Amino acid sequence: MFHVELLSPISDFLSLITGYFIEIWDFLIFIGAVGGVMIVLAGGILWFTSANVSWGRSLVFSGILLCIVVEYFVLFPPDFIIS
Repeated sequence: MFHVELLSPISDFLSLITGYFIEIWDFLIFIGAVGGVMIVLAGGILWFTSANVSWGRSLVFSGILLCIVVEYFVLFPPDFIIS
């Protein structure tokens, strides 16, 4: 019985830390999604207004790549999100 009482504070601490990791992960996913959309918009403006076509094109493609990476991590989250 003593062993169960000793593990209870440790498991409570681990669940608290896991909750913080989940909140941080959700915030990073939000920042990545918003950042990807903003990069694509800024690149599209540069590309289609002919202000800087090569830089705008690279911003559009890198924003699309960022959105794909963020979507991958939304579909396949790390283990601390699942458990």
